[in-house]
Amino acid sequence: MSKQVFCRKYQKDLPALDFPPFPGPQGEALFQTVSKQAWQEWLQHQTTLINEKRLNVFEPDAKKFLEEQRDKFLNNDDGVEKAEGWTPEG
Repeated sequence: MSKQVFCRKYQKDLPALDFPPFPGPQGEALFQTVSKQAWQEWLQHQTTLINEKRLNVFEPDAKKFLEEQRDKFLNNDDGVEKAEGWTPEG
């Protein structure tokens, strides 16, 4: 059975990531509090933001923006940026 984690996005136990998404304390904190499902959804959303907003991920401002958006997304906060012209299904 795979390791479970109490996911901060879904507020329930779900399968954990296989390893921290990046090194250091921030990566370890995500590893302990974010499910594999939530992380995969974030990666898809992040890719959409990068493409739609034409972000250069090597620029400090873009990195800061993506970090802020990641935290909002994983915490279910209001103010998560959506792609231009994006409408929810249904």
